[in-house]
Amino acid sequence: MQPVEIYTSPLCGFCHAAKRLLTQKGIAFSEIDVFQNPSRKPEMIQRANGGRTVPQIFVGETHVGGCDDLFALERAGKLDALLAR
Repeated sequence: MQPVEIYTSPLCGFCHAAKRLLTQKGIAFSEIDVFQNPSRKPEMIQRANGGRTVPQIFVGETHVGGCDDLFALERAGKLDALLAR
């Protein structure tokens, strides 16, 4: 299974929703809190091709996008295949 990384902030409802979906699916992920670690935000922006909002979600080296993008992959039945690559 591909490693999953998610850049978050504690006050972000979309971050909580994305983490909840991953947790419900039994997917382990590493969380990078850009509120607590603001020095990691430039890294997030670079990896996300300019994306400045949280969450920014990565499966392996693939930039999924934000919460809506993650849920769209799940609805389309494509999230599991991306994780399994």
